[in-house]
This record gives sequence, C-alpha cells and structure tokens, in this order.
Amino acid sequence: MSDIDPPNARVRSRVLAGAGLVLVVVVVVAIATDPFAGPAKATAGVADNASAISLTAVKQQSLSQQTQVSGTLGYAGSSSIRIPSGTAPSAVTQAAQQVTSAETMLASASATLTSDTQTLAGHQATLAAARAKEQVDCAGEGAAEASASSSPGGENGDSGAGGSSCSGDAQTVAAAQQNATAAATKITADRAQVSSAEKQLASAQSNLSTARSSAALYGQSSTFTALPSVGQIVTRGQSLYEIGGQPVLLLYGSVAPTRAFVAGMSPGPDVAELNANLDTLGYGQGLVGDEFTAATAAAIRALQSARGASVTGELLLGSVVFHSGAVRVTSVTPTVGQTVMPGPVLDITSTARQVKLALDAAEQGSVKVGDEVTITLPDNQTTPGRITYVSGVATVPSGSGHGSEEESSPTVEVDATPTDPAATGHLDQAPVNVEITTERVENVLAVPVDALLALAGGGYAVEVAEGLAHHLVAVTVGLFDDAEGLVQVSGQGLFAGRRVVVPASS
Repeated sequence: MSDIDPPNARVRSRVLAGAGLVLVVVVVVAIATDPFAGPAKATAGVADNASAISLTAVKQQSLSQQTQVSGTLGYAGSSSIRIPSGTAPSAVTQAAQQVTSAETMLASASATLTSDTQTLAGHQATLAAARAKEQVDCAGEGAAEASASSSPGGENGDSGAGGSSCSGDAQTVAAAQQNATAAATKITADRAQVSSAEKQLASAQSNLSTARSSAALYGQSSTFTALPSVGQIVTRGQSLYEIGGQPVLLLYGSVAPTRAFVAGMSPGPDVAELNANLDTLGYGQGLVGDEFTAATAAAIRALQSARGASVTGELLLGSVVFHSGAVRVTSVTPTVGQTVMPGPVLDITSTARQVKLALDAAEQGSVKVGDEVTITLPDNQTTPGRITYVSGVATVPSGSGHGSEEESSPTVEVDATPTDPAATGHLDQAPVNVEITTERVENVLAVPVDALLALAGGGYAVEVAEGLAHHLVAVTVGLFDDAEGLVQVSGQGLFAGRRVVVPASS
C-alpha cells in the first residue's frame, strides 16, 4: 500500500530532518559572501545555513508517482473442465428403436387402410351396378308386375319373369349397401389407427431428436482411460483426456457446447465456433457460418481420423471442450479406470502469467487500466508490466470484521500482466511486490525534495545560487517522485540548469 504522506507534511518533515533549516520569515533575496566557507550570516531575513550545503542543478525531466502493493504471481483465468450431463448411448439407441417400431406400426396401419379402401371401392362399385340393374328391371311394366305379384289378388301368386327380376334386384342392392356401409365403417377405424400411428411416430421422432441433441460420449459403464498430468499444457485440437479410448479434444471459443454436433441440428453460435475451429485446424478449408452442413460432417470425420477417434461425422456431448485458448492443467479429479459421471474433471488456468493484487479500496481512484507497474520477483529481480483489470467492487478479506482480532480495510481486486511473461518463471504461485505508476508528468522542472524550504507564511521556496549571491524563489510544487527523490516545481525565473541549494551529502 502507498505510504505517501500529504505533500505539505512530507516535505516539511524532510526539510526539517534532512536540511536542518527553519525559515522564520518570507524573504525574496539572500546575499552570502561565501556560502561554503562556514556558517552564512543571515541576510534580509534568511536563516543562517547551520549545516553544510551543496549545489545541484534544476533538471527538466519526466516524473512519476508510485503506489506499493503486495500481490501473488501465478497464471490467469482459473476454471474447471466438467463432464456435461447428457443422454447415454443406450438411451439414444432405445429412442431410435422406438422410431423404427412406430414406423412399422404406421406402415401396417397404412397398408390396412389401403386394402380396406380398395375393398370399399369394390363394394361401392357392386352397389352402383346393382342399383343400375334395379332401375332397368323395375322400370315400366316390370314395376307394375312386381307390384301385382305382391298384391293379395294376384293370380296364383306368380308375378312373372319381370316381377321376379325386379324383386331380386332390390335384395341385391340391399346386400351391396350393407357391405359398402360395413367397409366404410372399417375405413373410419383404419384412419383412426393411421392417425394414432402417425402421432406415435411423431412423438418417437421428437424423443429421438431430443436424445440425439443431448447424446453423450459416455454411458453408465464408461471409464476414464487416459488423463493429463498436472502442469501439462494443451492447445487447440489436442486431447485433454480419454473416455473409453475416445479422445476429448480442446477447441477454442467462448460458447460452451450444450448439445451434440449432429446432422439436422439448428444453426447457432456453437456451430459457428466449431466450423471456425475445423477451418483453423485445416480440416475444413473455408468452412464458415453457423450451420451444420455436409462439409462440417466431412471435416469432423477428418479430425476424428487424425486424432484416433471413432469416425462418425458427429461430436457428442463431452467429446469436445471449448476454452478461450490454450490451458494449463493444475489438478486432476478422477483417476484412470474410474467410472465417468457428470461433474468436474480438471482444474485449469490459461497459459498467461498474471499478478493479482488486493488494493486498498481508498486507493482505487488512483489506479486505472493501462498504468505501468514494476514487479519485484521473489529473487529480487524486477520486470515491467501493466494494469489490465481494476474491480469496481470492494470486499472485506475473510476472517476480518466483528469479532476478529484485527479488522482489515476493504480491498478491490487489481490484475497486472507482465510485459515479459518468460521473465516471471513458472511457479504456480509466488508472492511479489508491485510498484504501480499512478501518475506521470513529462518534461517538467524538478529538484531534489530536500531542496524545498518551508516558508513561515505557508508554501515553499528553493534557495537559488547565482555566483556568491543566494536568494529565495517561491515555487509551486507538483508531483513527488519517491523513486527518484525529486519533486516537480515551477516558479518565476526558475529554469533547467539553474543551481539551487541542497544539504551536503554526508
């Protein structure tokens, strides 16, 4: 944390302790006959130089102000790789079998409907022919004879040939009508069966689509057959671990896959990421867009063949992991031979080096993204870097607060990235000190801090030497550079190269 005192208090302290001078009045000019021959006589209100002095030139240069913070050096982006929940291969197979069964039922119902429709058509044709014959046989004299034969006074009860024919036609029409009606009723039942079979097929197809979209690489008996070692770095297209001998590949992207990559899937950003990876890896030249196409399936087959996986043209849930870049394994949860279940497998970080700082919340306003830092490593070597993140949320460290022996001040998280990551080594964690450049001014006049003289009426001055003559010049102070021991000043007649009085070095 910064130990910088308010400018007036700090300068006053340094002037009194370092120079041993106290000005009791404000003056403008002091004349000294020989400032290095011994104690100078006070002239025009200037206190005698009771201590040895020397001269230094006013400089024109850049100054900066720093805040000191302790932090932890490590790798950025801690996260976990998990096995996603999905549908086991056996469940997908069962769903496919249900579709096949439903298709068979629909085909059977449709065949029955077709056959019964043909039967109905036959009965309807027979009925139509019977009705036509009836109309001919029963028209004119035939109808009269049929009527007479059916009356009580008919001779010998014989209607003759015409009457007999007409009466038989009526019976034929009645029988044909009965058959047609029965066939039509059967058709209604057949259509209901077809409709039911269609609904069952639609449901089975929907279940299969859902199962395929969430189809997982692993089943109830799947085990881990290969796992990485701690510290191992995995890049795009390489295997993170294996399930049942099938490699789980790392691809780059920000959209975590929540569905299997299979033919017929809807477009989406996950498919766009997949296509971009296949193109970058050289398995799908020019493959772009967010649709799963035949070219996507072909590129997947090429990738699977190159990586020793089963060549299916599909990537099931759990067979690929998307991450923003290369990963470094920090811990491994399962062991080889262990049954695969949804949950964490690996803890990882990125390969980027980073320093995490807990900055006093009161200092947040003085630190911003882009500020330069100097990182002091455990071996006391230093390396530069920049602030890359400043949190907007203050937190109180755990263990502090009411009831604790010592209450801690709220802090905000600040991240710094080394300019030369290789210079920071490869330790997972290491304590470091970070000097944050919180302010910087370019090409200003600067003098040593102990050249400032506090004035009795307030403010500061420097003692300017022109030959043997000394006089005070009132100055306005600006930025204090603790690292250089300099302070920014401005005042009338002050310029680079002009000599001012400072305490002599011991």
